[in-house]
Amino acid sequence: MFSDFAFKVFEESINTYHEKDDVYQSFNNPYPKEDIAHLLYRKNWIDTVQWHYEDIIRNPDIEPSEALLLKRKIDASNQDRTDLVEYIDSYFLNKYQSVQVNRDATINTESPAWAIDRLSILALKIYHMHEEVERKDASRTQTKMQGKVGRTFGTKKDLSTAIDQLLNDIELGNKYMKVYKQMKMYNDEELNPILRGQK
Repeated sequence: MFSDFAFKVFEESINTYHEKDDVYQSFNNPYPKEDIAHLLYRKNWIDTVQWHYEDIIRNPDIEPSEALLLKRKIDASNQDRTDLVEYIDSYFLNKYQSVQVNRDATINTESPAWAIDRLSILALKIYHMHEEVERKDASRTQTKMQGKVGRTFGTKKDLSTAIDQLLNDIELGNKYMKVYKQMKMYNDEELNPILRGQK
């Protein structure tokens, strides 16, 4: 199943990141560019680095100048994340381009890649919840965290099933894909009035 394959790639990315656990470490993608695993690995690496950016920026003692710099990095990361989702959807559009769509086929509320994006974030939640459960100084919260870990595995099962069903429906022509570009106006120098005014 595609969801199992994707989740393993996400886990590989997360584990590799945490060998150094440094947002400034170099990125090396182990998969060839033509492989979908290359996009999945890159996507999760972006999510993993941003997860830690979000931790750092919540430090109440952070210097304002450092916080502003980090906010810019988070903005850039969000744009990279969106771009990767669209690349992954392009992969599926190309893969299923010759499928004969049934006359009564329906469209899904989200594309395959946006569902896969949620699976990538869920892989991070599971990893970090396990970290909290195993923390020696977290005895007061361990029981509550163990319950949350159990719920995330239920979510993983449901989300994985939904992703695989969607891809199967697209392959059979029961659903069809449409990709809507995100068009984030606040990053566009022509569409954001603040950026436009600085030109």
